[in-house]
Amino acid sequence: MQKILTLHLVSEATGQTLDSVARACIAQFPNTEVRLRHWNLIRTQIQLRRVLRHIANNRGPVMSTLTDPILQADMEAGCASLHIRLLDVLDNALHFLAEETGEEATRHPGGQYIMDENYYQRIEAMHYVLAHDDGQETRGLNKADVILVGVSRVSKTPTCFYLANRGIKAANVPLVMGIEPPEALFNTTKPVIGLTIDPERLIEIRRNRLNQMMPGKSRPEAVTDYAYIDLEKVQEELHWARRLCRRHNWPVIDVTRRSIEETSASILELIAITA
Repeated sequence: MQKILTLHLVSEATGQTLDSVARACIAQFPNTEVRLRHWNLIRTQIQLRRVLRHIANNRGPVMSTLTDPILQADMEAGCASLHIRLLDVLDNALHFLAEETGEEATRHPGGQYIMDENYYQRIEAMHYVLAHDDGQETRGLNKADVILVGVSRVSKTPTCFYLANRGIKAANVPLVMGIEPPEALFNTTKPVIGLTIDPERLIEIRRNRLNQMMPGKSRPEAVTDYAYIDLEKVQEELHWARRLCRRHNWPVIDVTRRSIEETSASILELIAITA
């Protein structure tokens, strides 16, 4: 029987950092169902007392990124009185960096969320992705940091949005067999990277997409006549796209067993190599 654990995440800011750390760790324990309870923007003692009452009623360990010394002390005292384990995720890292820099941490809540140059760069990149998604505005390809190409449903769009959140202007251009790609794609000085995928996995993704678009035809056999999901046609389509990339010396990334994050990491590495 699978063990169930309630894990409380307490943060002074949006909780994104803490959530990412928790999920990365949880993935290493497949035999336990971990139910996350988020407590974000906790910046007063009144708010913290309310959180501790909820924790007492729904017991489980606590991970915290509270930086305010008073709130941190109250959190420690509250968990100790409830006999609940507490892990301060940032404390060891802050002490480590304080020793290395010789500077005391400011302990400013949400210090990473600053509207600085990097913030506006991410916003600008997001606007760029929206304007250059799926082959739109090909005249602006030379303003991209990277251009992704590939057949339909190889995760070009979500990968571009993930890159935009890293401040990377990413355009994507679909490759459609029988239709010549836009001339701007061949004339650009920006790095072009192809995405490919296992044909059977691609058919699965496309079939799910078709079933979402046509809920009345939800049975797999109802869409088998579409060349869009015909194995032979899909294999031919992928081989054609690979040959096109090879002809123009565009590197290709196989996304079959990669998450969006892993694909993006490979793209960033390729950009760094070609820079």
